[in-house]
Amino acid sequence: MDIPSLPGRETIVDSRQIQQRVRELGRQITQDYHGRSLVLLGVLNGAFIFAADLCRAIALDLEIDFIRVTSYGASTESSGTIRLLKEPSIDLSGKDVLLVEDIVDTGTTMSWLQEHFRQSPARSVKICSLIDKKERRVVSVEVDYIGFALDRGFLVGYGLDCAERYRNLPAIYSLE
Repeated sequence: MDIPSLPGRETIVDSRQIQQRVRELGRQITQDYHGRSLVLLGVLNGAFIFAADLCRAIALDLEIDFIRVTSYGASTESSGTIRLLKEPSIDLSGKDVLLVEDIVDTGTTMSWLQEHFRQSPARSVKICSLIDKKERRVVSVEVDYIGFALDRGFLVGYGLDCAERYRNLPAIYSLE
């Protein structure tokens, strides 16, 4: 794939590394949730590519839905105000929920979501994130399944964006 104009880019994780790690996560999640009722909740917009690949790597009969939450808008900085714009349409009663996120950065959004869904009738709530980026963490949150622990730069590609651009890139890049 030709990479669109992306000045100052550096490849941080290439597409082969991403696919290998997604398969590993899928195997681990399959093992951990064997015999249970799993619901993947992808966090839109960023996690849609990761969630699609991850659900195909999990060898379980599962349900998948998406939620939409906002804290960034068109900015590169979190506003700190969380709003759930789309609730899941699947009944979560007695089911194990796995929140699938593209990146856990400040921790504010995922901490809020985890608490929100722990108050639901779900059996359990865990987090799977493609990227765990602790350098800017301001709220403590445990990520149960981590694709990559990265602490450098503003990242784009494979669902990650800058003002809604670059999500379609096949790898993860640092944007200078």
